[in-house]
Amino acid sequence: MLVDRIAVPFEGRGAGAGPLAWGQRQVWDAMVDIGSSLPMGGVAPVTDGRTVADFADELRFHMSRYPSLRTLLRFGGDGTVTQEIFAAGEAVLEVHEGEDPAATAEALAARWRERKFGYDCEWPLRMGVVRHHGAVTHVVALMCHIAADLGGVEVMMRDLAAAEPGPHAAPSPLELARAQREPAMQRQTAAAMRYWESHLRRVPLSLLGDPVDRGDPTFCRIHWRSRALHLASANLSARLGADPAWVLLAAIATGLDRAVPGRGPFVALGIIGNRFRPALREVVSPLTQDGLCVLDVAGVAAPEAIARARTASMSASKYAYYDPAARAELEERVGRERGARVDLRVLYNDRRTTPMAAPDGADPRAARAETSSREEPAAFLGPKLMFHVEDEPGAVSLVMEVDTRYLALPDARRLLDEAERFAVEA
Repeated sequence: MLVDRIAVPFEGRGAGAGPLAWGQRQVWDAMVDIGSSLPMGGVAPVTDGRTVADFADELRFHMSRYPSLRTLLRFGGDGTVTQEIFAAGEAVLEVHEGEDPAATAEALAARWRERKFGYDCEWPLRMGVVRHHGAVTHVVALMCHIAADLGGVEVMMRDLAAAEPGPHAAPSPLELARAQREPAMQRQTAAAMRYWESHLRRVPLSLLGDPVDRGDPTFCRIHWRSRALHLASANLSARLGADPAWVLLAAIATGLDRAVPGRGPFVALGIIGNRFRPALREVVSPLTQDGLCVLDVAGVAAPEAIARARTASMSASKYAYYDPAARAELEERVGRERGARVDLRVLYNDRRTTPMAAPDGADPRAARAETSSREEPAAFLGPKLMFHVEDEPGAVSLVMEVDTRYLALPDARRLLDEAERFAVEA
């Protein structure tokens, strides 16, 4: 039950108006396509005695420090989207109460996730607390994806823990957008488009072929956990001097090649955070853009497949910072010339941030018996195939979402089994 709405005044630097930065434009297009604000955040229990006033101060800290949280979108009659950063304003901290505070907090988070943000009239951070018998038990915070990506949220949490004073030193979204119009960034876009074009002219128009109605579930989500793949990846990484991410990418590409052979190279959009670029490391604004990953592993031994995965992964990252309008124009032009656009609806997102532990001597073959899988129906995907790799100590934790019209469930299961087998046998 909502019992109070506390006005939290704030002020900060960086006011102004202008175009969206590159990462914002990619996120905005995704939000429009999916029909969601793609909110980040959720519920956290409060066990340290913090009060409503403490959380009001935290909300003021975030709003004052980060220009992206003081930003509203502006929509032109010609379809253009721009942004305006405000120097001051008021945010609202909601206070809720309920006999079951955990359920009250989860229900609030669910309502906020379901309701799109008012992009032109609502600040992109919603925050509330739940009290029980006068004490705060939970905090709920959801942020619209137009304000930040997960890397930006991590920056915010580090700053909050360190009680960093004053304005944020990293570029604001408007400063990013201005920098991206400079000649150096135009050259970056041009180089990226040369890389993309070299592949878009050669790869098959579709990795997964024409759709076949195989009945329900049309869309399926597979939660898969493999300690064997983790152990084998650690061993291969140590032996070959390879990043575990390259090993996993080679394994997934090989798994697909074995499950549905003869489709050509693995072609996927990698989700690239771009924070390896020093000037962008502390930015609180979306920086994630699509990188084009093209990896041919057909008929090659594991060390060569992993070496190719290294090249494909590094190239995808290097050329994932560009003007989205240039990519749209390129895809349209190449599509006209080839008679159809290349279908890029395969996504690969390795979100792991924890370094892999050194090999511990355990036998990956024996660990195959521990591999687990759980399937559930999914909502409409958009992509045909999506891989999300999550942090989990001691295992590879992967969520694969499949449009079964393009990849039958037995083939999807075999893909994962063959990926594991690839690494274990190597």
